[in-house]
Amino acid sequence: MSNYYELLQKGSDPFSLHFEDLEGRPAFTVKSLTRDPNLVVKVTREALWSQQHPDIMGPENAFLYLGPGDSRGYMVYGNGETVNMAHHLRQKKEGSPSRYFTTLTGKELKWKVTSQKMECIDNRSTVAVWEQPEDGSSARLILKHSTLGYVTELVTTLILNRMALKLNWDT
Repeated sequence: MSNYYELLQKGSDPFSLHFEDLEGRPAFTVKSLTRDPNLVVKVTREALWSQQHPDIMGPENAFLYLGPGDSRGYMVYGNGETVNMAHHLRQKKEGSPSRYFTTLTGKELKWKVTSQKMECIDNRSTVAVWEQPEDGSSARLILKHSTLGYVTELVTTLILNRMALKLNWDT
């Protein structure tokens, strides 16, 4: 069993892309569903990839419901309760590039956010890194094995932070 998993991002639009593993299996799909009246985006953890990793837990998908004019709205994991997007983009210090979120099991994690690289930190340990090479090749997401219990939430908040950058949301 590997301690790390590498996923390749296909596509650069945070509203429509997918991740696949190094064997070409689809791992996650991000897809815009509708814009009537506001944009709805679905993040899906693909079964083919999940079946390769018996330690995966948590919801299989998330829905991101943007507000009017593509403002921050709310999100839902699976069939769960709604959560305000701002709750997953929390900033503890003004001007900090870090954004905090809490998993469904109550674990608080932090994304250190820049346009080319994002690191997800659990306490003081880096558990995931997303990086977009400057040469324009596919972005990569490296996941530590310990993230499999909340991997859909981790990928969803990565996408949410990328949307926030693209839409210039003030947090």
